[in-house]
Amino acid sequence: MRKATIVVAIIATIAAIVCGFTTVHLYGENQRLERNQHSLFSDVEFYQTRAGESAASVEALELELDEFREHRAADIERIKALDIRLRRAESYAMSATESHYEATLPLRDTIIIRDTIRDTVRIFEGGDRWSKIRGIINVDSIAYTLHSVDTLYQVVHRVPRRFWFIRYGTKAIRQEIVSSNPHTQLVYTEYIELPRRRRR
Repeated sequence: MRKATIVVAIIATIAAIVCGFTTVHLYGENQRLERNQHSLFSDVEFYQTRAGESAASVEALELELDEFREHRAADIERIKALDIRLRRAESYAMSATESHYEATLPLRDTIIIRDTIRDTVRIFEGGDRWSKIRGIINVDSIAYTLHSVDTLYQVVHRVPRRFWFIRYGTKAIRQEIVSSNPHTQLVYTEYIELPRRRRR
């Protein structure tokens, strides 16, 4: 009788532990789905930093690998093209920018030699530390090159839940991205968190 009681107690303990882990997992999954739903209905926020740089903020999507495979086939191909196994990826981010460079440049004459024939053409060039333009004005066309550089700074942070002045837990995960080129405007950004796994 005593052995039966011990066996029942052990089984009950194991069942309670399993139920506890299941409850914790389901709670975490519900929280993730809630954050994803909020993220899908949230727009990208565009703003300027104190230094006048273009910046954008977006809530992260938290996708399981199966969800990522099902809905983001094109992104998986990009990851594979980098020779990275999807199961080793921690996150995936994508941002789009556009650059608008406007300037008035002086024209000057220069002499070029084509097949021993001297010819005079007009050239222009200018720019700054981020963008440079140089071109030649021909009789019926303009040939030019425009070179632009940019650095994107990315910060991923957790937004806590708030109850009055108390902060706790995680309400959302956000990505802040900043462009250093004053001619660049951020037009799109997204950030996807992939599940954390034990590394082997």
